[in-house]
Amino acid sequence: MSDVTPEPEGSESSDDELKRKFREALERKKLAQADAGAGGKGKNSSKIHGAHGPAAAKRSFRRKSGG
Repeated sequence: MSDVTPEPEGSESSDDELKRKFREALERKKLAQADAGAGGKGKNSSKIHGAHGPAAAKRSFRRKSGG
């Protein structure tokens, strides 16, 4: 008898390998997204600018005429 154990043939080993590949790809994707979101320049490093705050022009309100 040898010390080497044969790997199970069939779909079990390929399923494990496929799952491992998917996990590695998911980890790479998460790291890439974390790097992209965290690496900003200046104090306003968000991708969304001007979501809140004063409007571009001052609003004027007029009374309705007529009755």
